[in-house]
Amino acid sequence: MIASSATSVRVGHAALDRLRQALLPDGLLVDQEDRAHYGHDETEDLSFPPDVVVRPRTTEEVAAVMRICHEEGLPVTPIGGRTGLSGGALSVQGGVGLALDRMDRIVDIDERNLQVTVEPGVITQVLQDAVAAKGLYYPPDPSSRGSCTIGGNLAENAGGPRAVKYGVTRDWVLNLEVVLPDGTVLWTGANTLKNATGYDLTRLIVGSEGTLAVITKAVLRLVPMPRESRLMLVPFTSPYKACEAVSAVFRAGVTPSAMEFMERDAIDWTLRFTEGLNIQVPEDLGAYLLIEVDGNHADELMRDCETILGVVEAHGGGEVLFAETSAEKEALWKLRRSVPVSVKAHSIYKEEDTVVPRYELPRLLEGVKEIGRRRGFQSVCYGHAGDGNLHVNIIKGELSDAFWENELPAAIREIFQLTVSLGGTLSGEHGIGLVQRPYMDIAFNTAQLALMRSIKQVFDAKGLLNPGKVLP
Repeated sequence: MIASSATSVRVGHAALDRLRQALLPDGLLVDQEDRAHYGHDETEDLSFPPDVVVRPRTTEEVAAVMRICHEEGLPVTPIGGRTGLSGGALSVQGGVGLALDRMDRIVDIDERNLQVTVEPGVITQVLQDAVAAKGLYYPPDPSSRGSCTIGGNLAENAGGPRAVKYGVTRDWVLNLEVVLPDGTVLWTGANTLKNATGYDLTRLIVGSEGTLAVITKAVLRLVPMPRESRLMLVPFTSPYKACEAVSAVFRAGVTPSAMEFMERDAIDWTLRFTEGLNIQVPEDLGAYLLIEVDGNHADELMRDCETILGVVEAHGGGEVLFAETSAEKEALWKLRRSVPVSVKAHSIYKEEDTVVPRYELPRLLEGVKEIGRRRGFQSVCYGHAGDGNLHVNIIKGELSDAFWENELPAAIREIFQLTVSLGGTLSGEHGIGLVQRPYMDIAFNTAQLALMRSIKQVFDAKGLLNPGKVLP
């Protein structure tokens, strides 16, 4: 028997032999070190090693693994790049960890139809670079794009900075090849821009966090690469004024390709923990907005920038820093993308992925800070302001373990209740996974949750695929 520290579920010798025979050599890992490697993601300090790790290379191998686990009654947890922040890839009931990192082929770039077919283990930035070499663009770009995978992006319906103009991962998916919990292989849609034929299984699978099916291929849309972009960093003395400026920019008729918010603590920590950043921060800085516009005509972008400058000035924005060169653009984006890693380097933390209609963003930020003052915790906030998506990082620091475990959940519930009262919801892009399950009743009523459970039952009658996730 292969022991697991996660739960009492075990993989017996007979099942282990069947799994080994279904895979190519070295496709099965049982060593404690390997299991521990696949037993954590970026969610706090959680670790749930599976009893055994399988690393298939083909859809056929995935199907064989799923059939065996279905027959043997073994839990299966799909595992991608392990960059998740909600515990969605943790093997909380032990069993089989289905690591998809070897399925990393870009199968076809169809330049005529502006489509690309990929396997789930492809790193997001690798895909972006490959299509960019052909003058094409795949816009979804999570902050972890250099290490997260397309499969994980699909499972969580990932967003990123440029979702404000281009949409989230779901908006770029045409068709999926999936393996159902019993090993059945099927395609969910068609490789067409329009499809009004039957239920939309493709959009159902995207964002289902690996609880309904295992994605083994995806057909994604592409667009021609924008020829021009402009990037500016706007300081504000008040973080609330910065948030107020966000919706005002859109009301002025401009849709940025990115609009990111970073409060003062996030900036200070990032500069402290990140090498190679030489950015002078004003003493009275309360927050930055990082704003990008892109397109094909420089004169149009200049007009957009002039409009934005007028709006941010009216809302108390200070002297704007324009990135004039590619190196300067890379430095500003490095500042933003380094914030999550820097916060984690400072302390154990819990990250909440709140999202509200963008006009309500100032009220959300103000409410989060008020709850923190009243409850006795510090939060560091940043996020995709153009989407109304605020990442609330609650810092453990000197807080006691007792407070962290027993009192903080009530504070988090209060944050989510505020979010929903403002017309928002629990997660904009990180998913529910393991850690947000207890709060699903805030966003959904009994009938809604019952319907979701019924959908899960249709796909996974035995409840073996990524158990313990999403549904309370």
